[in-house]
Amino acid sequence: MVRCVTVVLGLSLVSAPLSAPLSAQGATLRGRVLDAVSGAPLVGATVAATTTGASAKTDSAGRYRIDGLKVGIHRFLVSAAGYTRGSVTLAFALREVMERDLELDPVGLVLSPADSAKAQALPTVPVTAPMSAGRRFDDFERRRTTGRGQYLTRSQLEEGQFATLQDAMRPLRGVRYSCAGSTCLVQMARAPLGCSPDYVVDERVDNMFGPLVPVRDIQGVEVYTGASDVPGEFAGTNAGCGVIVIWTTNGRAEKRK
Repeated sequence: MVRCVTVVLGLSLVSAPLSAPLSAQGATLRGRVLDAVSGAPLVGATVAATTTGASAKTDSAGRYRIDGLKVGIHRFLVSAAGYTRGSVTLAFALREVMERDLELDPVGLVLSPADSAKAQALPTVPVTAPMSAGRRFDDFERRRTTGRGQYLTRSQLEEGQFATLQDAMRPLRGVRYSCAGSTCLVQMARAPLGCSPDYVVDERVDNMFGPLVPVRDIQGVEVYTGASDVPGEFAGTNAGCGVIVIWTTNGRAEKRK
């Protein structure tokens, strides 16, 4: 099993050099491969993208780097001699540079109850959780494959046991909160102060009811933090403040013409 933790480090290029146009336009994944028990860097470990065939071996500091990744979803296999092979699935935006440390368990490792309690779980990747709510979620699934925006599915909402929609969005990047008393309003980090996002509930703009939709009624959430992320179907005069798209259990089944 492979686990990820985010770090910000200056890394050297260890993968085969790519052509200038490809690396300039594509996204980058970089980080280190570590022993999950000791935290020591693994030398000569391999990180390979199954979607492109690109791969990199770690250097003496355990660092790796893969350039030229296309926008969208990529699955990576991580392997090293003497360690259990792992995998991770990640979504990339255009020219995104993603930092990930990948941890591998030694072969035959048996964790004590204390170590099991402290073990770091692989973070849930929003783009891979399946939904089974029918044809009206076709557009939701299509947009998840673009690498734009952030997504929460019904299974993630249930696992997180969130009390409110605002609690569910709190871990998402680029989201901040403006609180007064017991009420907190969601705002996007890139938006001007006082600029609130549009809420789209079952394909209709609803800024009054949207923030109050009970979590138990939500099947999926799409969060776009700025105008550059917002899909054309949700773009409007307020797109620069962000858009939060909510799909409910009993929403309208008709598709937008």
